[in-house]
Amino acid sequence: MNKKILDLIKKYNRIILARHVGADPDALGSTFALKEIIKENFPKKEVYVAGAPVSRFKFFGTHDKITDEMYENALLIALDIPDIKRLDGVDYYKFKESIKIDHHPEIDKYSDVEIIDVDASSTCELIADWCYDCNLKMPKHAAESIFMGIIADTNRFLFGANKPETYKIVLDLVEKEKVNPNELYEILYKRSMSEVRLEGFISLNMKITKNGLGFVKITDKDLKDYGVDSASVGSIMNNYNFIHGLICWVVFTEDIKNGVIRTSARSRGVKINKLFEQYNGGGHVYACGAKLKSFSEADEIIDKLDQLCMEYKEDE
Repeated sequence: MNKKILDLIKKYNRIILARHVGADPDALGSTFALKEIIKENFPKKEVYVAGAPVSRFKFFGTHDKITDEMYENALLIALDIPDIKRLDGVDYYKFKESIKIDHHPEIDKYSDVEIIDVDASSTCELIADWCYDCNLKMPKHAAESIFMGIIADTNRFLFGANKPETYKIVLDLVEKEKVNPNELYEILYKRSMSEVRLEGFISLNMKITKNGLGFVKITDKDLKDYGVDSASVGSIMNNYNFIHGLICWVVFTEDIKNGVIRTSARSRGVKINKLFEQYNGGGHVYACGAKLKSFSEADEIIDKLDQLCMEYKEDE
C-alpha cells in the first residue's frame, strides 16, 4: 500500500492535505510533515494544508485557505481522521480521488487507497514508516513534527506505544534525522501559569461517581476567571491517567465563540469511542472528544459513561 500511495502522489500536481477538526499534535505533525516530505522529494508539486490554525501549535506550520479553484484536478490526503464529517477545511465530495492515513478505528470507508493501522502509536508513526519504506528524503523539521506527534499521542510512551516498530522509528528520528528530544519537549509541554491553575480548578471540582467516572463542567465565566480559552483543557486531560479509583474522566468546556460545549474524555479500560460517535464525535477507543449543543447533552453523556463504568467494573 505504501507504493500505491506514492504512485498516486506522483500522479497529481496539486495535493491538499486535511485532518480532523480540533487538531492535536499528531494531526498537525503528520499533516505538515507529509507536506514537507512531498515538497522535498517533488519540489514542483503544489501542496496545501487545510484547516483552522491552532495558535498553541503554530510551530508545525502555516495553514492555507482552500478556494473552489484549488479543488480542480487535486488529490486529497486525509490524515488522522476516521470519519468524513470531521474533516477540517475541505469538502471531501469535490475530490475525484483521495488517500486516507489513520490509526483510529474505522468509521467511514471513504478511500480505496489507505493505510489504517489501529496498532500504530500515531498517524505520525505511519507517515515516518511510509517515508522510510519508500526511500524518500525527510527534512529536519518534518522529522521534528513526526517526533512530537508520536510523543504527544503516546504521552511520552505511557500508552499506545505497543509495538517495537514505534521505538525503532523514534530511534531513527534521533539518530538519522538528528532530532533533539529535549528541545521538542520544551515546545510541547511548556504551559502558562493560567493553565496550571485551571488544572487545579479541574482537580478541585471533579465529581467522581461510585463507578469511577470523574466529570467536570467548565463555564465561560470559569475560563475568563482563569484567563484561558476553551482549547486549554486538551493539554490537561492525560494528567489524570493514573489516579486510584478513577477509570474514566470527562471534561465539558463551554465555548461561547463557536456555540458548542467542547468535550474531552479519557478512559483506562472502558471503551468509549462508540458512545461519542453518537454525538458527532469520536476518536480512539480510550480517548475521545465531541462538540455538544448544550450542557443537557453533557448530562446524557455523564449518565451513559457512568453506566459503561459500572458494566466494566462488573466484568473485571
